[in-house]
Parts: sequence; structure tokens; C-alpha cells
Amino acid sequence: MCKGFAVLQQTCLERAKHIKVKFGTLLQRPDHEHTENVIPFQKKPENVIPFQKKPENAIPLPQKPERCLETPPKYDRPSRAEASQWGKALDNVLTNNYGLATFRGFLRSEFSEENIEFWVACEDYKRTRETSKMAAKAKRIYKEFIQTGAQWEVNIDHITKDVTVRNLGRLTPMTFDLAQRQVFALMEKDSYRRFLKSNQYQEIIK
Repeated sequence: MCKGFAVLQQTCLERAKHIKVKFGTLLQRPDHEHTENVIPFQKKPENVIPFQKKPENAIPLPQKPERCLETPPKYDRPSRAEASQWGKALDNVLTNNYGLATFRGFLRSEFSEENIEFWVACEDYKRTRETSKMAAKAKRIYKEFIQTGAQWEVNIDHITKDVTVRNLGRLTPMTFDLAQRQVFALMEKDSYRRFLKSNQYQEIIK
């Protein structure tokens, strides 16, 4: 009986070893049935810029305002005698198409064209008769030349500015007259004198 029990114990141990070997083999064998449909991990591409949604309340970048008038085209060159009259008064320069274009070009070369551009815009405004167009031009002149911090703000005193702003409430052809006269006086005392000594003018009268 003891011998039979020993044989049974040995048989059980051998079977246990056999089962352990099979179980270990199963653990090491890949389960192809469950791994065939697995999507491999894909590494995120480098240097990819993520899409950014535009904010709903984004403030657009300010744009540079347009000029009230474009530079006049080139006119027939004046005679020496005609151009010599420009040296007598600024009015003679501004009332001559070629003189006006030359003077504007001179001021732009000095990056100080805001005064002449304002003067030209006022002249264009005074020739306007249609009420709606007059209002649009007055608004543009104020925005570009009069209001504090304007792109081409002209140098006028605070009294002149206050009068001009009040005039905007009731538009007439003379709305900007006070400011225009003051700007004309500034050009006459400063930039006009430099213009008479400039190469642009000297080339015409030589």
C-alpha cells in the first residue's frame, strides 16, 4: 500500500511538471488573433503647427488711411519767366499745376508733406457742391489731418482746432478755412523758403 502511494505521488508530480511546461509555452506565444487588428502607435510628426481658431472678438490691424487726393500728373514744364514768379509768392506756386506738383514732391522728399496735402484736400473740399460728398470729405479731412494722433496731423493751435471741430457740426465751403490759412502761413514761413533754394526749383529757373 505504501508502495502504491509512492507511485501515485510520483505520477502526480510528473503531470504537474508537464502542465507547467505547457502553461509557460502558452504565455510566451503571441495571440495573433487579438493582435492582428491592433493599430500601432504613430509618433506625432515634428514641426507641425497646430490649427488655431481665430478669436471671435479679434481686433483688425489698423490700416494706413488713403490720401484725400492723389499726386497731380506731370504737366507741361513752365518757362523760366513763369517759374521765376514762384519766387515772389507761395500763391504763385500753388495756383500753378506744375508748381503745385513740384512743391508736393519737394515736401515728400523731406517727409513733411502733411501741410500741403491738407491744403490740397481743403481746396478739393471747397469745390464740392453735393452735400453727401461734402460730408464724406469733411469726415476724411478731420480723421486724417485734424484729430489728435491723426496719421498726418497738421500743426494748428488748440483754438483753431476747436473752431474747426465746431464747424463740422454745420458744414459749409468755409468749414476748414481758419485751419487752412494757418497751415498756409506755416508753409510760407518755413518749407516755401527751403523750396526756393532746392535743386527742384533751381533746375527749373536756370
